[in-house]
Amino acid sequence: FKTCPGRVISKLLCSGEKEVDLAVQSAKSAFKVWSQMSGMERSRVLLEAARIIREQREEIATLETINNGKSIFEARVDIDISWQCLEYYAGLAGSLAGEHIQLPGGSFGYTRREPLGVCVGIGAWNYPFQIACWKSAPALACGNAMVYKPSPFTPISVVRLAEIFTEAGVPKGLFNVVQGGAATGQFLCHHPDVAKVSFTGSVPTGVKIMEMAAKGIKPVTLELGGKSPLIIFSDCALENAVNGALMANFLTQGEVCCNGTRVFVERKILDVFTKEVVKRTQKIKVGDPLLEDTRMGALINRPHLDRVQGFIKQAKEQGAEVLCGGDLYVPDDPKLKNGYYMRPCVLGNCRDDMTCVKEEIFGPVMSILPFDTEEEVVERANNTKFGLAGGVFTRDIQKAHRVVAALKAGMCFINNYNISPVELPFGGYKASGFGRENGRAAIEYYSQLKTVCVEMGDVESVF
Repeated sequence: FKTCPGRVISKLLCSGEKEVDLAVQSAKSAFKVWSQMSGMERSRVLLEAARIIREQREEIATLETINNGKSIFEARVDIDISWQCLEYYAGLAGSLAGEHIQLPGGSFGYTRREPLGVCVGIGAWNYPFQIACWKSAPALACGNAMVYKPSPFTPISVVRLAEIFTEAGVPKGLFNVVQGGAATGQFLCHHPDVAKVSFTGSVPTGVKIMEMAAKGIKPVTLELGGKSPLIIFSDCALENAVNGALMANFLTQGEVCCNGTRVFVERKILDVFTKEVVKRTQKIKVGDPLLEDTRMGALINRPHLDRVQGFIKQAKEQGAEVLCGGDLYVPDDPKLKNGYYMRPCVLGNCRDDMTCVKEEIFGPVMSILPFDTEEEVVERANNTKFGLAGGVFTRDIQKAHRVVAALKAGMCFINNYNISPVELPFGGYKASGFGRENGRAAIEYYSQLKTVCVEMGDVESVF
């Protein structure tokens, strides 16, 4: 592969209603076989898929970089998280069980944890392969089948995942991929044989998916946008806090839903923190994502790059100061001149009422805001329609726990940021969605409980 930003690397046909139905019916047939296998049998298949991904790490990471534009350095991390996710749920597959409840007179009851059926996964373009693993691993571990639709901007790497599942030994059709945009998503959500929909993406699309799923009374998991607060107290370890702010804003070109893009800095250290963040941001190497020393690749496409640039322009008009970056970047390599590159941006002189502080930009733009007291910053941090994540940097561990307890967010970080171990649940509050991915919590969203009541004596009739 060679990076050719701005050029078409492949063309795929959109899946229409007929193709979607074929995919669902195929998955439905495979589900009958897969759901009857023991958890240990499913575990062995998932472990084999994890092994293949681990062995083909470099090839898949390269494919993902071309697919998405992120640096090869980050893509390798995504692939590692992906096989770890499969391994984790392979470990849980054999332990899924219900409860036994003793009742009076020797009678008893028990619960069975059963799969839902054919689940639909609809992924985003920022972590194409990883999100597909986050959705498919718990779904398959619980005994479900899955039909997956990647973003039309990143359609390639998920096809490789489907091939890997087949190589690993899943029944034919258990994990099917359909391609397309909104229309394909609608066919999936409306299909009568789909049992559940899991979506990662924007709030407006999440609302539409929830409405469509409601008509079929289908359970939904929504992992949507965010405008998360990152709170830097004056008693923090400064270098660590700066590292955290960079991690919270510039991974994957800033195209991360849980990024801490509202950076609240205690006024005592505002100047020294800002100076250090600007200095470090200016050193971030932008360019060819396949080069080993690149740390920021290309944004996903031209319309999105223009949208991010529009936010920066509006921020300046509203009084924010561009402390560094925000301009387009043109690499020296002539092959890359049409790429969607920009320099990471830090905005100072920000206020809570500015658009850049209120709306999700989904690009490499950090907004710095001063604060004076803990009570004040918690109130301001929660003053948002979103609630995906939040972070706190302080040496005072009691204060750290006190503040994260007060934050209305589903994923909180203390003295780190954007760390998402597969063992821990991930998901949001408020408009950032509901349901959880990863951890044992995801099992609840890919299975259902059946209660069985067994009478050991004669039935006492009231009639």
